Amino acid sequence: MTELLPDLTAWSAPGEPGAPGVLVLHGFTGSPVSVRPVAEAMAAEGFAVEMPLLPGHGTVWQELQRTTWHDWVREAAAALHRLRHPEGTRGTPRPVVVAGLSMGGTLALHLAETRAADLAGVAVVNPFVASSNPQLRLVPVLKWVLPTSSAIGNDIAREGGDEHGYDRVPLKALGSLLALQRSVRADLRAIRSPLLVFTSRVDHVVEPENSRMVLDGVSSDDTEQVWLERSYHVATLDHDADLILERTAAFVRRVSAA
Repeated sequence: MTELLPDLTAWSAPGEPGAPGVLVLHGFTGSPVSVRPVAEAMAAEGFAVEMPLLPGHGTVWQELQRTTWHDWVREAAAALHRLRHPEGTRGTPRPVVVAGLSMGGTLALHLAETRAADLAGVAVVNPFVASSNPQLRLVPVLKWVLPTSSAIGNDIAREGGDEHGYDRVPLKALGSLLALQRSVRADLRAIRSPLLVFTSRVDHVVEPENSRMVLDGVSSDDTEQVWLERSYHVATLDHDADLILERTAAFVRRVSAA
């Protein structure tokens, strides 16, 4: 195991007694740095928080190359279980909202499809479930020829923003992400949890149409889309971060009470 880079580790907060939990998930080739403002803001509200480091991230791209979407889901599900069933507690499990950025949003949707009974709601920021980029169709072949491609990192309008992600995209891992996307798209109708979707008007990584695909595909009666007018893809580190934090906290309070 390669040593973790500074400040890229998992993070958690116990929350106040009786408070709901929030599972916070970062994106592909990214790190917990990108969603730490969300995790810390939810903890400041008194919520219990789990922000895992997804396998293969926070070190070097070669480690991500050796992982698949099943590894990422397994880590997210383990964090969800820790929130639902705090050590030493008995009785009714804690209500949990899962929040995710980009691929973290994809994983959040997968949990909503497969573990609906464990979730009070889902909040996603620029979820990545599809792409019109024709080059992605070549990944199943290219991954056996080329180990990596260049990354589109730090897509942040705010000057000085840094998500501390990889500067290369490992293609075998990318191929696995595409498989996760296909699985999530095929099962969107299974999602009935309350859903809050944040969408950047300008995003150089994920087409904003992804959000509409999610909203149109789910069966949830309780859905809302919030447009982010001043932020790019990593909106949790951008000009609209405060709006995301405020609306997410209000969403967690509402759906966990219900």
